[in-house]
Amino acid sequence: MKKLLLILITSVAFAGFSQSVKMPQPSPTQTIKQNFSLGFMELSYSRPSLKKRVVFKDQSELAPINAIWRTGANGATTITFSDDVTINNVTLKPGKYGLLSIPGKRDFTLIITKDTTVNQPPLYKQENDLVRIIVPITKAKEEAELFTMQFVNITYETCELQLTWGNTQVSLPISTNIKDRMKADVDKSERSDKPSYGAIATYYYEFAKNYPIALQYVTKAVNVGKPAFNTYLLKAKIEKELGDKVSAKASALKCIELAKAAQNDDSVRAANELISKL
Repeated sequence: MKKLLLILITSVAFAGFSQSVKMPQPSPTQTIKQNFSLGFMELSYSRPSLKKRVVFKDQSELAPINAIWRTGANGATTITFSDDVTINNVTLKPGKYGLLSIPGKRDFTLIITKDTTVNQPPLYKQENDLVRIIVPITKAKEEAELFTMQFVNITYETCELQLTWGNTQVSLPISTNIKDRMKADVDKSERSDKPSYGAIATYYYEFAKNYPIALQYVTKAVNVGKPAFNTYLLKAKIEKELGDKVSAKASALKCIELAKAAQNDDSVRAANELISKL
């Protein structure tokens, strides 16, 4: 009896001193926040490894074809948009959505769903689909051991969400419209007592492609307040588009002068590159 009591006391004592052991996730979670348009996108998913297992095949252990896949491991995969975006001609309002897929032999069906909790195929309900798009499979340049998603080919209004695992790669095209919103801001600034000449010039140069109007505003920008090297670089770019090589070179040289004083090597390099292309 005394021996049994001693064993119990010893066990309790060791239990009192036991420490939890932290282990790494077999499929680590990754959250990516990407600035896009005038807002951002945020992707959250878990990244399983191949570990010599078969993926994207008939009845394969990992993500078999023609079956709903949570597009990751562990929990549900989600994507959040801070602004309106368009996918496959469907406009999605700002919010958090689920991302699912159905792998195939030659293509994937990618699904945006309003259900953000689907972490197993039986939980999927097609009536919650907001977007369905079929995208072709391409061969990845390098085999990806770890399932990887990333935002690529980002412009002001378009980007792609790229999925890669093994030798398989697919991309989800995402777009948005910021030109109308920017034009409204530009109109408001133009009517104000203190127009933002540089920003207005940038809009007409980058987006509206109205170079004569852009030149008018960038000229006002360099004549108002303290001259800035980036404003002169913008002026040089606009003059180059208008075919005025002499003025473009002069503006680029002014940019170099001011940028050197500010120790901004990137702008010096950009201005020299512009001059080399005149």
